[in-house]
Amino acid sequence: MAAVSLSVSTVKPLGDRVFIKVSAAEEKTAGGILLPDNAKEKPQVGEIVQVGPGKRSDDGVRQEMEVKVGDKVLYSKYAGTDVKLGTDEYVLLSEKDILAIVS
Repeated sequence: MAAVSLSVSTVKPLGDRVFIKVSAAEEKTAGGILLPDNAKEKPQVGEIVQVGPGKRSDDGVRQEMEVKVGDKVLYSKYAGTDVKLGTDEYVLLSEKDILAIVS
């Protein structure tokens, strides 16, 4: 998984890809112990900020995306490409790497 640093304000995913704003990592354990940066786990939850137009099927018809902008999702831990825009962290991944929509 590669990290990319961009200085653009608009990203438009292609095909069946989605652009997700990563939720903040846990700062403390349940017992109240503060975690150093190297001990924090990579978050797997984020909010979708952009979606691509959808994947094309074998006959050329574009398939509709199951997720939409604003959905909070759980995604595979090591999926996608990490992208940093300013101070915010995002991940660009394929729709198939999304495991569930959470509320």
